[in-house]
Amino acid sequence: MYVILTSKPGQFRTEPSEDLRPIEVYDYLFYGSRKARFSIAELVRDTRVTIVDEPECGIVNRVPSKFLEKFDTVERARRELEHLTSFGGMDARLVRLDPARADAVAV
Repeated sequence: MYVILTSKPGQFRTEPSEDLRPIEVYDYLFYGSRKARFSIAELVRDTRVTIVDEPECGIVNRVPSKFLEKFDTVERARRELEHLTSFGGMDARLVRLDPARADAVAV
């Protein structure tokens, strides 16, 4: 199974774990400005997903993976991500990153 994880700069970040292995990572650009980072991750087994609020309070939430939409294949997850980020003629695009280096790039 595969899921889509989201992080938004200055708002929150979703942290992968040993039970959530990033397969593909994308920056979402809207008119050239990065608005989010998406990861298609393999869900190894049911787990809790760590979501950290980034403003000064730094609240940490651990959400059960059963609440995430799941996809049978990476391709289905990729199609859903493309659908979620396309807005007709607007300048919105996904830029694929190297998953091994994506953590080193600030979101």
